[in-house]
Amino acid sequence: MIHEERVIGQFLELVQIDSETKHERQIADVLKRKFSDMGLDVIEDGSQAETGHGAGNLIATLKASEGVSAEPFLFTCHMDTVTPGKGIKPVIGEDGWIRSDGTTILGADDKAGVAVLLELIQVLQENPIPHGQIQFVISVGEESSLRGARALESQYVDAKFGFAIDTNGEVGTICVGAPTQARVEIEIYGKAAHAGVNPEDGISAIQVAGKALARMKLGRIDQETTANIGKFEGGGATNIVPDHVTLYGEARSMSQEKVDKQLQEMKEAVESACRDFGAKGEFRSEVLYHAFRIPEEAHVLRIAKQAATELGLPGTTFTTGGGSDANIFNSLGIPTLNLAIGYEEIHTTNERIKKDDIVRTAQFALEIVRQSVSS
Repeated sequence: MIHEERVIGQFLELVQIDSETKHERQIADVLKRKFSDMGLDVIEDGSQAETGHGAGNLIATLKASEGVSAEPFLFTCHMDTVTPGKGIKPVIGEDGWIRSDGTTILGADDKAGVAVLLELIQVLQENPIPHGQIQFVISVGEESSLRGARALESQYVDAKFGFAIDTNGEVGTICVGAPTQARVEIEIYGKAAHAGVNPEDGISAIQVAGKALARMKLGRIDQETTANIGKFEGGGATNIVPDHVTLYGEARSMSQEKVDKQLQEMKEAVESACRDFGAKGEFRSEVLYHAFRIPEEAHVLRIAKQAATELGLPGTTFTTGGGSDANIFNSLGIPTLNLAIGYEEIHTTNERIKKDDIVRTAQFALEIVRQSVSS
């Protein structure tokens, strides 16, 4: 029932619409028109006022088939891409892989998922397949730390469970867990002095920061916890003892207790280094999204596994170290899995996806719809 040429054509059309994160207006307008033309009720929420992104999140609702009383659920993808994502020129190789021309990303993350959902809707409208109410939530700003989903006006969503289509891995594998992420910002204030005349009168903020970093546990903390300092700014002329630096980092874990412990240890490392040198420090952290883990007995997972079995797909589960909009929906009390779609080397100009994997994912989504009624 999945129309291969149509879904691939849909994907190729979508990736050629510029939609780098924060600049989603054009793609949002295209998707609103497509959903409306297929007869869905479409709402663009008011999250743009909070996020400053190019558009709000889209919530498109497909009404239940007549006489079907299955629980309402949702599919979700995001419309934005990372950079460089302007002027994408997709190329289909003889090997069946779709790539860009090498000067940009491809945008399979996550326009492959969006194309799958558009195909799913068309198939449901062309064929007498019973289904409950299905909502399609297409977010902005996923590539900006889930900014759009975090600002989602959730009163428009009444799904009982959900499926994101936005992770790497073999089609038919299912992400059941992802970590909490906390953002970290550290400022250290030393004292300026002439580096050649009276350096002993200064306090090097860079040196203090180095000592603090040396006292932090970073990288892989344990099997479910990581931490990183990814950016360091400050200093100036080589003849001035630097009096201010800023460090940016993060901590992640499947355990909130471990995130809290890691943040506290990072803060203590800054405080102790500042005490040793007579400097001042400020440590700020913010939880961007919370961890989730879907239990084996969950209704949403039973549906996904049965759908995979029906299609001969793996149906195996895994947890990941990265966040997605699934984190947000789970925090809203909507148990949401993240389905693998097969893309590779995302966020790079080597990004690629197989034509067959887009088709298989569409088949998987369709079978999930069937199982949502029968399970």
